[in-house]
Amino acid sequence: MNVTVCRKENFNAAHRLHNPHWTEEENQRVFGLCNNPHYHGHNYDLVVKLTGPVDEETGYVYDMKKLSLLIKAEILDKFDHKNLNLDTEEFQQLNPTAENIAVVIWQRLRPHLPEDFALSVTLFETERNFVEYHG
Repeated sequence: MNVTVCRKENFNAAHRLHNPHWTEEENQRVFGLCNNPHYHGHNYDLVVKLTGPVDEETGYVYDMKKLSLLIKAEILDKFDHKNLNLDTEEFQQLNPTAENIAVVIWQRLRPHLPEDFALSVTLFETERNFVEYHG
């Protein structure tokens, strides 16, 4: 029997969507306000889902305290209150779209979790705009 457990966290970060291979006009046309050269910020909501068997001894799929500490160490401590373009290694060459941020979060968490567990990341950039990545 597999069950999915979920942990919700949030972090605040600034970014600028920009393709350095395009002209300023093309960047403005595609990314609009998100191309602001002075950056802009979001209050991101992050949901991490882990699916696996329920342990007969503990009744847990995964210890939620351990999951919380992992998310803090691998995501919140790295991205919270940062300018993603300037302050993080991951987004020096990668456009920090919600899609790319979700993939990076998944990649940072995956090596620390049991291989046979399914991992899913949902990232809300706003209440109405969010992305999911399942690996």
